[in-house]
Amino acid sequence: MDSSDNELELSPEKRHQMVEEATKRIWDHLENLQDQPAADTENGAELAKQMQEPLPEEPTSFEELLDLLFGDAIPCSVNTAHPGYLAYIPGGGLFHSAVADLISNSVNRYVGAWLTAPALARIEANVIEWFCEIVDYPEEAFGLLTTGGSMANLVATITARRENLSEAFLDGVIYTSDQSHHSVAKAAVLAGFPAENVRSVPTNNEYQIRVDRLEEMIEEDRIGGKRPFLVVGSAGTTNTGAVDNLDALADLCDQEEMWLHADGAYGGFFTLTDKGRQQLSGIERCDSITLDPHKGLFLPYGTGALLVRNGQALARTHATDAEYIPDWDPDSEFVDFSHLSPELSRDFRGLRVWLPVKMHGIKPFRANLEEKLALARVATTEIKDIDHVRVVAEPQLSTLAFRIEPPGIEGTALNELNQELLTAINRRGRVHLSGTTLNDRFTIRISVLSFRTHKEHIIHCIEDLKESTKELLDKR
Repeated sequence: MDSSDNELELSPEKRHQMVEEATKRIWDHLENLQDQPAADTENGAELAKQMQEPLPEEPTSFEELLDLLFGDAIPCSVNTAHPGYLAYIPGGGLFHSAVADLISNSVNRYVGAWLTAPALARIEANVIEWFCEIVDYPEEAFGLLTTGGSMANLVATITARRENLSEAFLDGVIYTSDQSHHSVAKAAVLAGFPAENVRSVPTNNEYQIRVDRLEEMIEEDRIGGKRPFLVVGSAGTTNTGAVDNLDALADLCDQEEMWLHADGAYGGFFTLTDKGRQQLSGIERCDSITLDPHKGLFLPYGTGALLVRNGQALARTHATDAEYIPDWDPDSEFVDFSHLSPELSRDFRGLRVWLPVKMHGIKPFRANLEEKLALARVATTEIKDIDHVRVVAEPQLSTLAFRIEPPGIEGTALNELNQELLTAINRRGRVHLSGTTLNDRFTIRISVLSFRTHKEHIIHCIEDLKESTKELLDKR
């Protein structure tokens, strides 16, 4: 008796139908994106509770599932693909990459070992080499694509540890600024270091790491019997977009024989522009660099990258042997990505970068980044003309921070007023901003980094800021 069940093998007609139905919903969603609110999570907790369910035994029609997704689940969210999304660090979500993922997931090839898909592994290697070219790395540089900046920072930390410390590494010390992304400290802990081995270095008035204090802290730790081995500089912080003096950090790390890592998850791809190249001077001297194509190249979330100046360091750190894994020579011209990171099984990430870059060339990406730099300056100029609103952090790249400071209000009351202002702006739905705390002051941020965001959306932001400010002050 044949007990096989072929229900999961869809017929050609069913496959066509699924793609057509999904595509229609996607078209409608994208065509109406501008008219959707930049965020709508008001009933999110209630919806999430309603969606909790046990393992289903019986089928649900594809149309019903699409209704659930596009009718309820997707609209109840922060709309990160919206042109008015200016919060945190935007991720654009290029449609080209969605098509690339459909292709890569449908053919389902494994690219962790070059022998299993030689041309596809070469495509992903091309992407890494393009990134190395963008940051002006030498020929021996290489890297890998990751799920994002957090994983890239973790791999960089482990690689620096293996390259610069012995197996007994608990006296190793890591230095980063008080403005660095939380993933830096998290990576250190996951790499096996006590949390207290991560030194938070003070920053200056522009939120850049103070190299003089860093030098003093390194000396103090050496005298105390510790082993300083890693400095993490910021190539665009999340809070304000601040860029550390990477040249000065490189000089210090050369002198101290320490590894220098640049967290360029947000800002690294601005090296494609003239202004960004100047601002990020010295990034090419760093031993490793984190980049996020899902930020600076406008790709969907889940696409990060780590570059290492000496690419062989990745293999020295991660390569292991097993009977079922094909032999690989790190000196060969072919790449086994499984030997360069913690991952063995992984998706074919390279296609979602390769396809849009090949289709357009790099020029429109550069032009978009130049536009975002200019839009941040436009926003800054406009904000300075609003009464009682002060720019706290000028844009070093495409992120700025500001707050309202009317006379007679200070401390906690002033922080609460700024939180009210943020809520009032976001409630209007045309743009979505985020806040942070700088030196105990609640501050509102604007981050411009979507290929869909243009001058009209910055104008909407300024209009909503002005109206919200006036309404709040008129009530007092």
